[in-house]
Amino acid sequence: MIRDGDPRHYPSMGPSELVMTGDADVSPARADRNRDARITAIVRSEHDFIWRLLRRLGVPASAVDDATQQVFVVASRRVSDIKPGSERSFLFGVALRIAAEKRRSREVRDPPHPDPPDAIDPAPNPEEMADRRQRRALLGEILEAMPLELRTVLVLFELEQMTKTEVAALLEIPVGTAVSRLRRAREEFKALAKRRLRDGAGKANP
Repeated sequence: MIRDGDPRHYPSMGPSELVMTGDADVSPARADRNRDARITAIVRSEHDFIWRLLRRLGVPASAVDDATQQVFVVASRRVSDIKPGSERSFLFGVALRIAAEKRRSREVRDPPHPDPPDAIDPAPNPEEMADRRQRRALLGEILEAMPLELRTVLVLFELEQMTKTEVAALLEIPVGTAVSRLRRAREEFKALAKRRLRDGAGKANP
């Protein structure tokens, strides 16, 4: 249904960029090294996923790098609370909260305006590039208009290509609920897409 190209990838942050707070300096050096190694592994494994998720949940392009680092700073501070195997679930919850904060802050400070299109591969010819920009802009507008609950499940399944079982686990809901929510999200997306295309055709042919 929807397939989006890979976003620009940023170098993974090293442990020196993650502020460690809240831990008294009484742990053995080996424990510190193990903790730093785990943080580094989490960043390397999940950085791109969190970056894409934040961007697709409406964080402005100008703020997505900062928001991504915020997610991992929180993870670094609470790494001892993250159970092995639940790293993505923990990061996902933090990312949802930070995305909501960024969007609220943006709405208060700035009037609504479309973000500049994400950077794309310069290889396509100008006509293809223009078509990609148009489709990206349309996708962004439609996702922005969707309720966050539906937008999230659509992004995870259609754009991140996660399975329904994985989506349900990440959202901590039954698989049946995830399937129902995905069906509603697809219907909402199609209805909004038709409306946007109809409105665009009307403007082009007054």
